[in-house]
Amino acid sequence: MSAYRSPWLDDDLESFRGTVRRFVGDVLAPREPAWQAAHRVDDASWREMGSMGLLLCAVPEEYGGSGGTFAHDCIVFEELAYAGVASFGKSVHNICAHYVEVYGTVEQKKRWLPRLASGDLVGAIAMSEPSAGSDLQGIRTRAVRAGEAYSLSGSKTFITNGQVANLLMVVAKTDTAAAAKGISLLMVETDGLEGFRRGRTLDKIGMPGQDTSELFFDECRIPAEALLGGEEGQGFAQMMDELPYERTIVALYGVAVIERAVQITTDYARERKAFGKALIEMQNTRFKLAEAKTIAHVGRVFIDSCIVRYLAGTLDTATASMAKWWLTDMQCQVVDECLQLFGGYGYMREYPIAQMYADSRVQRIYGGTNEIMKEIIARSL
Repeated sequence: MSAYRSPWLDDDLESFRGTVRRFVGDVLAPREPAWQAAHRVDDASWREMGSMGLLLCAVPEEYGGSGGTFAHDCIVFEELAYAGVASFGKSVHNICAHYVEVYGTVEQKKRWLPRLASGDLVGAIAMSEPSAGSDLQGIRTRAVRAGEAYSLSGSKTFITNGQVANLLMVVAKTDTAAAAKGISLLMVETDGLEGFRRGRTLDKIGMPGQDTSELFFDECRIPAEALLGGEEGQGFAQMMDELPYERTIVALYGVAVIERAVQITTDYARERKAFGKALIEMQNTRFKLAEAKTIAHVGRVFIDSCIVRYLAGTLDTATASMAKWWLTDMQCQVVDECLQLFGGYGYMREYPIAQMYADSRVQRIYGGTNEIMKEIIARSL
């Protein structure tokens, strides 16, 4: 079988991948157990990623970024997945920064993007609430204008980077009578912010090193210039327009995890012997791996198509939703099949496939549940 190369890659990007792979493998991967034990990534590692230019690869240099493209960020996402570094919340950090880059005023970009690129600011998306997840119109967090500031009150939950983030993109109602058109996005700097409180780090079945948290706002005074884009009521439209970006990233992680699962399981099947021969020599093992390899390849071609279209500015929400639901469903299916081939060892946390199994399940939930993805696709029929 001839080697497949993603159409969005070139020699410069492959060289960049080599640099990223060495850094992730030599520097970040050894820290993963400590991050899992602490339930968070340390601040110094965020700044170290920033010093390597790996936090905001696609942001222009004039705003502190690396001046690359979305393809550069995709390589970093892939290499984190290939190395089993699940704790580092770069994806949410990138999504937060992307909102600033696309919708922020020039002053807002200059204020936040350089510090997000350096790791001095860590970004998070404060969207979900105890009574509002995928149904964003049901949020209750309110931002009431009072002179040159907003009074922000409410609570958020399931917030990735919740314990370490100090720049939150908060989804809030600025007009409770206007439904979707009453939603705005506020960029909230939390350092020294009175009335802001972080709740507990939530106890999840997977991704133990990612600090998913509750956040609380009690009449926090937020400067009016924190309103993203400077115009109220644009938040819902802004979020809908950015869904292809977020869901492509989630889907890309899904494919990368599938590829890693197939590789480590194939390696294990070559080494592990049962009944006097290697597992890879048994027909059931070979057929299961053949199926998984096929799904990995189909998934790779699909996500590559999405990345090419995103880079060209032609990726639509329905296609990104297709990628998100199908590839994350396939991720869970393939990782489960691979764990089965490991037998009892696959259930032991010391084997990477066990952690991949626990980590994969949430992919079908965040970024919009897969049921919501199907509803979005159905509306495009």
